[in-house]
Amino acid sequence: MTQLLVFGERDDAEEVAETLGEWFPELGVPRVVRETLAGEDDAEDAQWLVVVEGLDEGALGRVDELAERYDGWRETD
Repeated sequence: MTQLLVFGERDDAEEVAETLGEWFPELGVPRVVRETLAGEDDAEDAQWLVVVEGLDEGALGRVDELAERYDGWRETD
């Protein structure tokens, strides 16, 4: 299942992706992508997503805590 970690700042998303790559080397470093909010023309309103695939259920609590440290959250795609 694909997990999406959502952040307001690109730097936060990149740091979380690097950390996850270190914690779960078998997954590689997750992708960081930009998502503009529907109806928003201003580039400042973009969210940054870390796309994580292949995590087991036992790892999700740790991932949630990491996302929260960077003012982010997890969504399931």
